[in-house]
Amino acid sequence: MKARIKWLENATFVAESGSGHALVMDGPADFGGRNLGVRPMEMVLMGMGGCTAFDVMMILKKARQEVRDCVVELSAERAETEPKVFTKIHVHFVISGKDLKESRVQKAVELSAEKYCSASIMLGNAGVEITHDYAIIEA
Repeated sequence: MKARIKWLENATFVAESGSGHALVMDGPADFGGRNLGVRPMEMVLMGMGGCTAFDVMMILKKARQEVRDCVVELSAERAETEPKVFTKIHVHFVISGKDLKESRVQKAVELSAEKYCSASIMLGNAGVEITHDYAIIEA
């Protein structure tokens, strides 16, 4: 896996993935940014959310659950002092579908957290306290 980050100006960068996709990262105005894109630490949090969402959806699909929608809401706390690393992350899944079995949803969330989501496992191994919960909505 590769990535390339190119500085544009002030606190603005373009990040290019090895798979050929690009996005803008930028800082807040008080650091010379113009708020043109996500902050790098926001990208870390979004990456973790995407990783675990992907896992949960694949697990539920294999379990033949009729999922209609999946939203992952993440909230994080960071250290007060430099380096302002994540200290806590809470992951809340909102999964809607037809006749979803709670045991299957719970198992999918647990498997992602404990076995498959490399992003959250990596952050957890680095000392971030990560918690998960879920809500099921009948579609």
